Amino acid sequence: MLVVESRTRVEGVTGGDVIEFLLDCTDERYQAWWPGVHRELHALHRSGRPDHVGDVVLMDEMVGPRHLRLTAVVREVQPGRRLVLQVHKGVPLPVWLVIETTDDEGGVDVRHSIRAGWSGPAKVLDPLFRLHLSPPFAAAMHEHVRTEFARLGRLLRS
Repeated sequence: MLVVESRTRVEGVTGGDVIEFLLDCTDERYQAWWPGVHRELHALHRSGRPDHVGDVVLMDEMVGPRHLRLTAVVREVQPGRRLVLQVHKGVPLPVWLVIETTDDEGGVDVRHSIRAGWSGPAKVLDPLFRLHLSPPFAAAMHEHVRTEFARLGRLLRS
């Protein structure tokens, strides 16, 4: 399993604010979050469940010089604490985006993880993920996460 993990702090908001924003985002709100970098984040299909599990979302953004455009399915929601999306390319891929939050009196700590890898015999294919989840990508993602969540805090407080 390969993991690219970043942690950051956001003052003046809660984990609930962050998770709810991500689950109910529109392209307009996503673009307002980080103009020119965030392009699209919206549901392609709603599951009809109040917790959003099963929703299919499209995310399109720049991370450093890399253009990321992906479709993912909401796999888990713990309101105000955890959101798990699984990447799909026609079929589910062993790639997950995990957002975990921990509130305190002044704000929220955010842990943003990309986890990729197979289990069992297919694990021999994991090195293919290293092509995408390289050290330069991890560094760009870390800076991206720190910047985007600081910006989200300002957006949510306004």
